[in-house]
Amino acid sequence: MRYAWPLIAAMLLRTPAFAQFDLIVGEKVSSSVGFYRAGGERTVSVPVGKHPHEMVLSPDGKLLYVSDNGMLWMTDPGEGGNTISIIDVARRVKTGAIDLGKYRRPHGLDIDRRTGNLAVTVENPDGLLLVDPKARKVLRFYDLKGGVPHMVKLSADGQWAYASNTGTNALAAIRLATGETQQVGVGARPQGCALSRDGSRLYVTNSDGNSISIVDTARKQVTGTIETGKGPGRIWLTPDEKTLVYNLQAGEAVGFADIHSGKQIATVKLPGPPLSLVLSADGEWGFAGVQSLDKICVISVNERRVVRVITTPKGAGPDAVIALAGPR
Repeated sequence: MRYAWPLIAAMLLRTPAFAQFDLIVGEKVSSSVGFYRAGGERTVSVPVGKHPHEMVLSPDGKLLYVSDNGMLWMTDPGEGGNTISIIDVARRVKTGAIDLGKYRRPHGLDIDRRTGNLAVTVENPDGLLLVDPKARKVLRFYDLKGGVPHMVKLSADGQWAYASNTGTNALAAIRLATGETQQVGVGARPQGCALSRDGSRLYVTNSDGNSISIVDTARKQVTGTIETGKGPGRIWLTPDEKTLVYNLQAGEAVGFADIHSGKQIATVKLPGPPLSLVLSADGEWGFAGVQSLDKICVISVNERRVVRVITTPKGAGPDAVIALAGPR
């Protein structure tokens, strides 16, 4: 299913009210994090390090960790930043930063919900960090045996980390306790990952391969491929585990793939190239940041259509988005 963008404005007029989610938005171009009401009002903008890329909440939701990459695009040359900003979510203020020392250009983030430790990909040098955010120190560096690591996903038990090596077309599977690393060949320029609830399958987007690789996490092997539209990046699995939802950067859309058939079944056209996508916890709403247009598109997952477009301040450059659950 595809919608031409000129028709979306008319569709918005008959949009039903959607769940009230406040949003936290990584404003990558303006080097800040914005807090937005569901209606689109930005209540505050918190300065962070230069060109933040990804964000993750602490297990209790009280703190926000932001990777201060230092470069606008991952392909840009340069030393980059070496901090992770810490924001108090309730107070909407930056309370400190984690100094990563010689490890620079932090990018992907995930958090171990049992220990609170962070897994952080870095691009200078290429690798993965395990970080204790309470002590604000790096616990360990892992050589991923690949180039330009991007996103990272932790297993539910925190024993394994899965990182996409965009420069070498591989997924790195790292046993964190020992440092053992296995390479899994996937498609061209892998980016985001989504893990099944039982941890047995990992879905990896291949942005230059226009596909999703299905990885058996026990065997560390690709067992299938789903063809997609152009430029899949971030990916999510709906709570019923029937559908994959992902942004299509080059395709300027959000894509939907059916798990059972292994096929893309729908796309929703957006006004520009989305760099990000996040689903609400209930899986009913998607939020896609269109950095080049300073817009955030809200998508109904069930109806597969855009229901709202939030305009951020000019030059904010929204990328990563976090939806805060429930009315606030």
